[in-house]
Amino acid sequence: MRIENKVYRTIWFENNIVKIIDQTKLPHKFIIKDLKTVKDAINSIKTMEVRGAPLIGATAAYGLVLSIIEKNDLLFLKSSSEDLIASRPTAINLKWAVDRMMTKLSGVNEKDILELALDEAKAIVEEDVNFCKNIGLNGLKIIEEIYNKKKDTVNILTHCNAGWLATIDWGTATSPIYHAHQKGIKVHVWVDETRPRNQGANLTSYELNEEGIPNTVITDNAGGLLMQRGEVDMCIVGTDRTLSNGDVCNKIGTYLKALSAKDNNIPFYVALPSSTIDWRIQDHKQIPIEERNSEELTHVEGIDENNEIKKVRIYPKKSKSLNLAFDVTPAKLISGLITEKGICEASEKGLKGLFK
Repeated sequence: MRIENKVYRTIWFENNIVKIIDQTKLPHKFIIKDLKTVKDAINSIKTMEVRGAPLIGATAAYGLVLSIIEKNDLLFLKSSSEDLIASRPTAINLKWAVDRMMTKLSGVNEKDILELALDEAKAIVEEDVNFCKNIGLNGLKIIEEIYNKKKDTVNILTHCNAGWLATIDWGTATSPIYHAHQKGIKVHVWVDETRPRNQGANLTSYELNEEGIPNTVITDNAGGLLMQRGEVDMCIVGTDRTLSNGDVCNKIGTYLKALSAKDNNIPFYVALPSSTIDWRIQDHKQIPIEERNSEELTHVEGIDENNEIKKVRIYPKKSKSLNLAFDVTPAKLISGLITEKGICEASEKGLKGLFK
């Protein structure tokens, strides 16, 4: 996708260095950052310079490549893999990518391991691009159906950032929107600001603007009122982990949007690549819900009149705060899961029908 009319991906490998777009500086500053060591990769995941389940997975895969470049030693590689998995607990793509890489590299001799690791990391990246493109083509059918009935702009509500900045390209929830726009279908996107890190306002609105797609940033709690007013035709969100029974773990606040959509008879879809499906867990209570630093709540970050990014406190110093990063939306509230292989109901039967 594009930034200032130049095509980018979120991550790429160049001269033994991993290049990323530092998303903590967007939308105010566009900075390409170098990751030179596995510790750099781990830090980029922890600090959310890269974020979004598919992109975290790709970064972890390249992190293992950096580990081999740094020190071609199996014990160091194993230690690196464990540190990468521990860097963020909720998104299943992280562990999926590390496990896939380690399985591929098991028993490989030191002479061939770097080339094999790099090939596999690049395969993970290209696979995600294709998955997200196909998610878009499948989700496009839903938007087309609404447009053909309405004969007017389709208003879509999304939560957090499940755009190309959360993947490698295209995005998950945004991919159907981008495909609809490219086909000439009029769409408008309601963008939840998504406190506390404001990934909706800072990232989703930013990338939609770059693609010329009309969008409006709203407070996280405005979506229900817009649904009551009939100003939302459908909801599409992404997911960091989807259980085999169809329950979806996504950015905090997703559950409340699904409840509002259900109450107002508005279709609520979740877009995901198959790498985000957790086939092992059946009970959502087993999902490790990340609790992040409370400073993300107590402080806000923005740009001042001197074009400098500043952070300021908004809570009383004595106030306590709890910063839970994700919630779980039960399958019964979900209209369907949009995957690279098609659309299915949010259930074990539905998922296994696509992914035998």
